[in-house]
Amino acid sequence: MPQKILSSLRILVVFLTCFVQYTIAAPEQSVIAITQIAPHPSLDAIRQGILDELKAQNQSVDVIYENAQGNITLATQIAQKFVSLTPKPKVIVSITTPSTQATYNVAHKHNIPVVFAGVSDPVAAKLIDAKTKVNPGVTGVSDFSPIEQQLDLILSIQPKLKKLGVIYNAAEVNSIALIEKFEGICRNRDVEIVKVAASNTQEVVTSAASLHGKVEALYIPNDNTIVSSLESVIKVIGETMPIYASDPQSVERGCLAAAAYGQYEIGRETGKILAKVLSGQAPESIPVQTLTNVELSLNQHTANRLKIKFPKELLEKNPKIFEDNQKKNS
Repeated sequence: MPQKILSSLRILVVFLTCFVQYTIAAPEQSVIAITQIAPHPSLDAIRQGILDELKAQNQSVDVIYENAQGNITLATQIAQKFVSLTPKPKVIVSITTPSTQATYNVAHKHNIPVVFAGVSDPVAAKLIDAKTKVNPGVTGVSDFSPIEQQLDLILSIQPKLKKLGVIYNAAEVNSIALIEKFEGICRNRDVEIVKVAASNTQEVVTSAASLHGKVEALYIPNDNTIVSSLESVIKVIGETMPIYASDPQSVERGCLAAAAYGQYEIGRETGKILAKVLSGQAPESIPVQTLTNVELSLNQHTANRLKIKFPKELLEKNPKIFEDNQKKNS
């Protein structure tokens, strides 16, 4: 089927789904709309955390949810459909930087508050002001990776590492901002970064394969395009070298290790902010939050396959250990 026809059908499905979901919502309850850029476990965990926190706070709401399937155009269409509903949603929740950028540009014109989750650098994404750290009608939770701890983790497992590959989508501003800072930290530790870009999921395998023989390990930032294609990356390169991730779910899926903020916990924190906005508090009066608790995750099955032994000092930090794709505590 031609790509243009397929995209049109997706947009039609979004409109019909929004219409059906909205018409069955109880009129006495507030409606929130959730938009997510792509379907993968990390973002699904964020969304579940949001919903669980709303339930914990006894927020009686009807929820409309749509997924853009990694398509920026579709993300904008979803935002446009959300604001066209009558009455409008009380708040729109956007998961990830691309969805938030697409949503805020539309929602702000209609005076609909936006609460975001999983935006790595809201300043670089031009969602909040660099000096004041606020912007009318928007707030949320940043998931900017703890890159120093991530590099510490990598070097604790591979102390002689000199060349580290990074695969990312150059169109994702969150990835660019993170990699620039990560590169500086690596340079100070005498580690060279070898970057390859993939503009869509179809290019991910080719980009990953191009790193064979050039690097000793691969690092995947919180990049929606790459994480959505993680199984393909593991298949093409993960059999011969370690892959380090930026979220626990990717470790469970087969990456070797991660030092990261819990995605579910990011969702719970977002839910707390959302509850405040639903109660009438202006989003710009709520500072953007960042988690402080870094979780260590290891995949023992992957380590066994690569003949890697985790250092005793790392295991003593009580990481989450995944074996045979089942989550276990060490």
